Amino acid sequence: MKYYDPRADILFKKIFGRNEDLTISFLNAMLPLEGDGLVKTIKYLQPEMLPVIPDLKDSIVDVLCVDVKGRTFVVEMQMFWTSYFKQRILFNAAKMYVTQIERGENYDALMPVYGLNLVNDIFDVTSEDYYHRYTMCEPSNPEKMIDGIELFFFELPKFKPKTFSQKKMQVLWLKFLTEINEKTVDVDPELLKSPEISKALDICTYLTQEELLGYDRYWDAISTAKTLASGKYKDGLDAGLAKGREEGRAEGEKLGIEKGEKQKAIEMARKLKLKGTMSDEEIAEITDLTLDEIQKI
Repeated sequence: MKYYDPRADILFKKIFGRNEDLTISFLNAMLPLEGDGLVKTIKYLQPEMLPVIPDLKDSIVDVLCVDVKGRTFVVEMQMFWTSYFKQRILFNAAKMYVTQIERGENYDALMPVYGLNLVNDIFDVTSEDYYHRYTMCEPSNPEKMIDGIELFFFELPKFKPKTFSQKKMQVLWLKFLTEINEKTVDVDPELLKSPEISKALDICTYLTQEELLGYDRYWDAISTAKTLASGKYKDGLDAGLAKGREEGRAEGEKLGIEKGEKQKAIEMARKLKLKGTMSDEEIAEITDLTLDEIQKI
């Protein structure tokens, strides 16, 4: 049986953006929710429902939903890391948080927002951990927290399953995301035993002709973007280091990385537009530029 890669944008949204039971299972497995805090039911919101704030960055999310308690969940799959990704995630979560109430309403009506992010890349080279949780807390006493926004990142390439004894469903969902692709021949029996994972696997076996075109176009765009990124990053860093020798090496490295990242994104967007196979919104998702910046290229 042939499987398609669930990390692809079109398939990830098909699995988790249309099947409430799978999304509920996924959220409960990936987030530290227990007992009464487990997600019971959800209502999907369209990504376009993210509140628009003029002149600020456009929002692109894969799955957006709210549960019966009023908690909001913003889920994204990111195929490769960019320096702007954390800021974009925080921005989206903050927008969902602050626009829950109108002027004059009580702050106690605010409900938590969770940003759940799957990253098919390594961004923290200082740690072997694949799981990262960001909260607002007092550094000297992490137990003292201000509730509101929590961000979670999973570095998929670091995930190495060792045991099913703890968070079994989390291990199963991560195995599903990291092991299932077009090269898959044998599926781990543990995945097939789970009704939710088995259902997700079935979804990965069929794409309509239109979906298949979008699937191929997505991977072509990812390959193009990664190729451009590897070259432009080095060019930008070299330029920054040259300037840094005049103004100070430390500042030069910082300036080079920042300018290199921005120029890399612009050049990437320009070439993707020339290919003519992607919309401006899709290019914005790949490059982390705003729609306004894309349209000016």
